[in-house]
Amino acid sequence: MDARKLGPLGVRTIVKTTGTTSKKAGVAPLTVVLNHGYGAPGDDLVAMAGGIDAPTGTTFVFPEAPLTLSTPSMPFHGDARAWWPIDIGRYERAIRQGTIEDLMKDEPEGMASAREALVATLDALEKETPGTRIVLGGFSQGSMIATDVALRTKRPLAGLVILSGTLLAASEWLPGIASRQGLRVFQSHGKDDPILPFAIAQLLHRAMVDGGIESSFLPFDGGHGIPPMVMRDLGAFLNHLP
Repeated sequence: MDARKLGPLGVRTIVKTTGTTSKKAGVAPLTVVLNHGYGAPGDDLVAMAGGIDAPTGTTFVFPEAPLTLSTPSMPFHGDARAWWPIDIGRYERAIRQGTIEDLMKDEPEGMASAREALVATLDALEKETPGTRIVLGGFSQGSMIATDVALRTKRPLAGLVILSGTLLAASEWLPGIASRQGLRVFQSHGKDDPILPFAIAQLLHRAMVDGGIESSFLPFDGGHGIPPMVMRDLGAFLNHLP
């Protein structure tokens, strides 16, 4: 494993794996970039690399979000990080009052700078590994910034992975779907997710399908997490990318 700086973001680990399935002849290898969620350390998702049955030669990259939350005024422990700040009190009120759908219209302050940093890091990664096919994704807030990059830029992507994500910046994301027709998407979400409602994840999935994106949606019994069945189906998704 390799931990270093790549572009403007810290990349905690780059994991090169041989995979357990055969590589398709004449097809460039995959680089799977997975962004961690709010309040997690940069290496939070690294164990996923060993649990996914990826194609031979796949490289997993785990960027570290640009903001640290480990300050005396914040109730986090260890190297907690974020892609942008979250007003937790406002979010909790929206859940209690049943108005969380209103947050779908939000473009969070700090999302633009996080997008720029992630795009620059992807540019650096592509220079380092020319010819690779990039799959971009993440968990929770990490999947949101991945979706934002996918729907608001035109950079080539082999796939998009949305693990327990949600719909944000609807006025920008929904029109952006039309420019991504044919993009392969893997999305999963817990039916009892107490943090990001299942119904909004379904709205995002339906909007993608209606807009011509080849999106698969895996619901699972449970909350805000990545259970084994998601790892299994994500591996199948990666192996069936063209």
